[in-house]
Amino acid sequence: MAAQTQALQPAISNAINAVLQRGDFILGADVANFEREFADYCGVRDAVGTDSGLSALELALRAARIGPGDEVITQANTFIATVGAILAVGATPVLVDCDANGVIVPEQVAAAITPRTKAIMPVHLFGWICDMDAINAIAKKAGVVVIED
Repeated sequence: MAAQTQALQPAISNAINAVLQRGDFILGADVANFEREFADYCGVRDAVGTDSGLSALELALRAARIGPGDEVITQANTFIATVGAILAVGATPVLVDCDANGVIVPEQVAAAITPRTKAIMPVHLFGWICDMDAINAIAKKAGVVVIED
């Protein structure tokens, strides 16, 4: 990572130091600016900055009204936060196999769909991207949401 950030290091250090000096890193102006700029970049009305991927996943699940009695399909090879977010909303994680690159197998997802399935949560790992066309097609057919990790 050092090689990728070397040219940006002075700007990164200055930005971090400015936030530390102001002491408003929680819900401060920088967070509001980030949320606005990220929403604009994504072409959406709102964006919410969170403290972690776990919090972001939990918020996405809650926004989709997923909770007790619901199932969320995700992959067996993932970081604990993926399953932790599912459990935090009271839903049941359903783990399916990964391919040789460590990403979710769409055919396994399709086979795991039940009437209780409310979401599919694929995880992009190690620079490998999940087959989102196949996953989105499965989700559309099943009437469930996709929350990408």
